[in-house]
Formats: sequence, structure tokens, C-alpha cells
Amino acid sequence: MAIVTVDFDGTLYQGNSFKAMFLVAKKEFTRKEWLLVSGGMVKAVGLGVWKGKQVFRHTFFKAFAKSFKGKTKQELDEFFNHLVLAGSDEVHQDLVHTIREHQSKGDQVIILSGALTPFLEAFIRELQLDVPVISTEILFDDQGYCTGEIGTIVNGQEKVRKIVDWIGEKMSHDETSRSDGDNLWAYADSESDLPLLEFVNKPVVVNPNSTMKQIAEKNQWPVF
Repeated sequence: MAIVTVDFDGTLYQGNSFKAMFLVAKKEFTRKEWLLVSGGMVKAVGLGVWKGKQVFRHTFFKAFAKSFKGKTKQELDEFFNHLVLAGSDEVHQDLVHTIREHQSKGDQVIILSGALTPFLEAFIRELQLDVPVISTEILFDDQGYCTGEIGTIVNGQEKVRKIVDWIGEKMSHDETSRSDGDNLWAYADSESDLPLLEFVNKPVVVNPNSTMKQIAEKNQWPVF
């Protein structure tokens, strides 16, 4: 049995999830909520130019989380379900087929992504995939209301930490032995995924840009 991790943005989802979230929020948010998101977007772009993509992602997600403060999980699910409908044409259907092939062999597939958890859960339901999700959490209080904050963004080296923790927590010793301990796959697309691609013994680069294509060729990694 193999453990197969699949990234979301740029991999399973070929569109721009940030753009999709922004456009759906523009249609559905109240004026107050929209001002929080649009202001956060401007700040995220500015910081992203100077400090990189991951700072952009963190700032953008923080702005969205603030706009969700006080909402229940059900209310968030409704928003993200609309988001799924808006982006359904951007799903990498060939990769979905490959995921199902892995499952038919008894492999454990995991969606491992920095995207927001309710967004991924909505997509997984729409695709009718029975897989666990490890991703960036939106935080809730004891009464079930969003606090307006997010957990640690699951990106870069954090992906490696998360999958190691998951294996330790979810799999028994016998299951780990049957997977040979190192039969670990990663389907991912970007340079931020390099710690994970270098960690696993079966890396697959999906939809690579020119830089990632060169990295894949240098390391003799297969390209999907």
C-alpha cells in the first residue's frame, strides 16, 4: 500500500483559487465583509511583491478569515459550495482518474494543500472522492463560530511535518510496514512543494512551469 499526497492549487485544481474566492466574495459579501477582503487583497499584493508568494497567501487568507468572523461552519460551507460551482471547470480530471486508480490498488490518497479546509472539503464532496484532507484550518470557538483567524498555513516544509504526523497518528505499525515505510508519493506543481517532493521517494511534478520543468528534468522526476 502506498501513501499518495496530492496538492490542490495548480495540481488538482488548475485555476486560480484566489481569483475565484475574490470574485465570489464580491458577489455575495456584505459591504463590511467586502471591505475587509478587498483591503486585505491590496495589502497581500503589496507584500507579495516584496516578500513572495507565501506571504501573499498568508495575508490573503487572513483577510478572508476576518470577514468570516462570527459565521458558523454551515454558513461557510454554503459560501465554499458556491465557490466550487464557480471553479468546477478547472478540475484536473485526468488527475482525478489517477487518484481513483491509486485507490483501486488500495493506496491511501491524501489531499495535502495550503488551501483553506472548507474549500477543499467542498471540492472533494463535489468530486465524490473519499479522501482525507490536510490543509489550512479556519478556526472556530467552543460555540462553533468562526474566530476570524486561521491556523498554520500548510505549505513548504510544513507539508512534510504534516504528512509525517499523519502517518504516525493514523496508521498502525502493521499498516506502515505494509507500505514499506517509504512508498510515499507526491503530486505537486510548484517550487514551494520542493521540500515534499524531495522527501518522498515517488515525486511527480504536475503542470510544471519552465522552472519546475527544469527541476524535474535535473532530478529525473516524472511529469504529469
